[in-house]
Amino acid sequence: MKDVTPQIIKDVGFDFDWDSKKVWALNEPVIDMLMSELEWHFDIPFWDSEGTDAYNLTPREVMAHPEQEPTHWRMIQESDTSFPIDIMENKERWLILDGLHRCVKEYMAGKKTVKVRKIPRSRIPEILEGDTSVKQ
Repeated sequence: MKDVTPQIIKDVGFDFDWDSKKVWALNEPVIDMLMSELEWHFDIPFWDSEGTDAYNLTPREVMAHPEQEPTHWRMIQESDTSFPIDIMENKERWLILDGLHRCVKEYMAGKKTVKVRKIPRSRIPEILEGDTSVKQ
């Protein structure tokens, strides 16, 4: 099957697939981070446009035209910002593992800081998608 992942996602994204539930289960401290350190995410097409299955929609496009993207708009509005945004250092900057909709909601609310959990790269084996345990 042909890889249709846009080059920008390959350039900024992770080179592994993770399980969000495994990320949520990690015990890492919650700290404040400047929103400006995460705002770059809003210009990358991390999402799929309505009716498609491709990385072709930026969070900033949803903010500008919510009526065109009701699914993501609803997800932003309904996101629970009491949970921190999970991030990991990747290619010399912080990349969101989980919480992009929450981050957008906080940004739209005018927040200058956001609650995050910095997940160390050493925890990657614990969050990989699928069953990575050794069977005997």
